[in-house]
Amino acid sequence: MPIDASYLAKLQDYYAKHNVIPSYATLGKLWGISAKSWVANYVSRFKEEGYLKTAPDRRLGPGPRFFERRLARSPIRAGLPEADPDSGHEVVTIDSYLVKQPSRTSLIRVKGDSMMDAGVLEGDLVVVEQQHAANVGDIVVAIVDDEFTIKYLDRERGSFVLRPANKAYPVIRPKGNLEIFGVMVGLVRRVA
Repeated sequence: MPIDASYLAKLQDYYAKHNVIPSYATLGKLWGISAKSWVANYVSRFKEEGYLKTAPDRRLGPGPRFFERRLARSPIRAGLPEADPDSGHEVVTIDSYLVKQPSRTSLIRVKGDSMMDAGVLEGDLVVVEQQHAANVGDIVVAIVDDEFTIKYLDRERGSFVLRPANKAYPVIRPKGNLEIFGVMVGLVRRVA
């Protein structure tokens, strides 16, 4: 029996709302299936395909493929229109795309507009890989005089400085300690 995309979609929507995989009885109601054996068959198939897994306490949980999202094969133009970008697709999970080392990765919400010309806007979640070294030109989360900020790492006259991406803000030239908390490797923005 093939994976039914509508069943998977309903299950993912349920999980997004309740943060739990429902019981077999609730799955039957969710999918409109009254036969428990059919629900069990679908659950078994979802496990085989990697969408579900059984935790040590025997509860159902999301498997490694549960959070896959469709990724169009061709990018969408920001200029002139072209053919449907969704005519073919791959799958990707946001975590596997943005997070190389979960134990060293943080999401930090941006406050302020000093990086707006770099496309980092207030309310964005920046994905930061924690490390103490960075290259000039990297967008870093730095600690200056015990306060955190996000800026471009730059060099002036042999010293590191933090350069904003908004001309309304000055370059930060630390007089005391400058510590790199991490390097921005991506960002997440919710629109609407």
